[in-house]
Amino acid sequence: MHKMELQRSLVRCFVGFLFLSLMPLSMGRFVVEKNSLRVTSPEKIKGTYDSAIGNFGIPQYGGSMAGTVVYPKENRKSCKGFDEFGISFQSKPGALPTFVLVDRGDCFFALKVWNAQKAGASAVLVADDVEEVLITMDSPAEDGSSAKYIENITIPSALIEKSFGETLKKAISGGEMVNINLDWREAVPHPDDRVEYELWTNSNDECGVKCDMLMEFVKDYKGAAQILEKGGYTQFTPHYITWYCPHAFTLSKQCKSQCINHGRYCAPDPEQDFSTGYEGRDVVLENLRQLCVFKVANETKKPWVWWDYVTDFQIRCPMKERKYNKECADGVLKSLGLDIKKIEKCMGDPAADSENPVLKEEQEAQVGKGSRGDVTILPTIVVNNRQYRGKLQKGAVLKAICSGFEETTEPAVCLSTEVETNECLDNNGGCWQDKGANLSACKDTFRGRICECPLVDGVQFKGDGYTTCEASGPGRCKINNGGCWHEARDGHAFSACSDNGEVKCQCPSGFKGDGVKSCVDIDECKEKKACQCAECSCKNTWGSYNCTCTGDLLYIRDHDTCISKRGSGGKSSTWAVVWVILIGLAMAAGGAYLVYKYRLRSYMDSEIRAIMAQYMPLDSQSEVPNHVSEERA
Repeated sequence: MHKMELQRSLVRCFVGFLFLSLMPLSMGRFVVEKNSLRVTSPEKIKGTYDSAIGNFGIPQYGGSMAGTVVYPKENRKSCKGFDEFGISFQSKPGALPTFVLVDRGDCFFALKVWNAQKAGASAVLVADDVEEVLITMDSPAEDGSSAKYIENITIPSALIEKSFGETLKKAISGGEMVNINLDWREAVPHPDDRVEYELWTNSNDECGVKCDMLMEFVKDYKGAAQILEKGGYTQFTPHYITWYCPHAFTLSKQCKSQCINHGRYCAPDPEQDFSTGYEGRDVVLENLRQLCVFKVANETKKPWVWWDYVTDFQIRCPMKERKYNKECADGVLKSLGLDIKKIEKCMGDPAADSENPVLKEEQEAQVGKGSRGDVTILPTIVVNNRQYRGKLQKGAVLKAICSGFEETTEPAVCLSTEVETNECLDNNGGCWQDKGANLSACKDTFRGRICECPLVDGVQFKGDGYTTCEASGPGRCKINNGGCWHEARDGHAFSACSDNGEVKCQCPSGFKGDGVKSCVDIDECKEKKACQCAECSCKNTWGSYNCTCTGDLLYIRDHDTCISKRGSGGKSSTWAVVWVILIGLAMAAGGAYLVYKYRLRSYMDSEIRAIMAQYMPLDSQSEVPNHVSEERA
């Protein structure tokens, strides 16, 4: 056991030396990604301050968050659970969220944030304990205990300078209410309607918790990534970190096992043990293959195929099953219809003592340019040339990418439930709602909630979205009856809504009221003076009235009058007229038939006689001369 631990220690030292050998030559720098922190009260410390975004949790990219700062009286380093001290940071209904200020030291940054989150904090500010340039709060080294809480951190956090921390503490101890606004809207540039982003990754699947998180992220995010890429909304590029072996060690066993192209491109041993398992050079070769998959797919205008290959390779060719090799990779390439020969040509000769153009380009890309610092953390996501900081989770990353679009140009995937801020869950976000019809003007987006009157089944609601929204236009009465009064009784239904383009509710004829909450039946017999003729008798009904006439009279509603009904004599004369008409029609039909029969028979007789005359003499007709025989004689 002692020998194995010694070997692993040597491997770690060697890998560390490789990394350090790269840094002086790159002339790069590590850039701390920041968000704006603005104190809005008290007046004496009002202003904007820098804060470094933590590399865990979920920063609200594209949005902002306002809250009240609290500095606990006990457990100020937040290294223990606050429940042990009976402390809770849960905000009361209607109050601003609680931002907990804690001190740096004694435990991991992530543990401080986790303990505060469990106690109800909405965000955490960690005050530095020394005056220095701000650093990025990263997650701790991979181990089982830390992995359990890191993946469950959902609140944002930031590191602030020591002097600013002291300023906040002084204001709080003096009884001041300190209100702060955390703003991530400019954390990612959003110049246009296309986002360019990179994922710095690794094909090694045996590097611990971070590798497992990376693999899960790639599988979860794949669908959204392909939608964005196919729609032309994003330009994605994968990258892989490699190191080079110092010239003095290129012939050593360590360099040969971890590097290709004579020490130019290296990766750490997956198991951190040179005597067993896969070697670093195996990882470099697969990284190179995945880069070439992207290049070949990009040439065919299908760059999103890279996501298919990487996820399929993870599933089909894991190290633990001893399938992490070229044979398995070729099987994946073949199933995706990728040109294996083109990919092998792109990879070049790993044994050659020369530069590999693809990997050389990757090493140059590692060095920070412009506003982007060196890439030294794996995995790293870069959005519009700014390094993403936060949890490696689909919704969190998608929110950061969506914040890179110019406002109003975001694709539909950016307005999905994956990136909602869920502000509408609290008091409906302060927006209009109709609980009875289950309608709301509150809409969660990655930039925060907006109050906008909804469109329901083709019917647009109009209003300010905060206090009023009313259905308008054709079809509005189908949606909760347009918000108007309606009632059904005894098989009759009445509504105060009408599809005439108006948004007003007006009681129908026979009712009076506001048209919204109530419409009361009118006694039309009294108020409208219906049935005013001398012979009329009026009876009120719900929504209408009935009129009857005295005696044997018939009521005509349109003229509000009674007229006499025809008696039995009238009925007899009517039937007489009907019988006369029927007999006349019958006689006419019979006469027509006789005329038709006589004319048809006379016509047929004449035709038959004419035909028969040509073949035999008739008694009533003289002999017909035979002109044909005379001509021949």
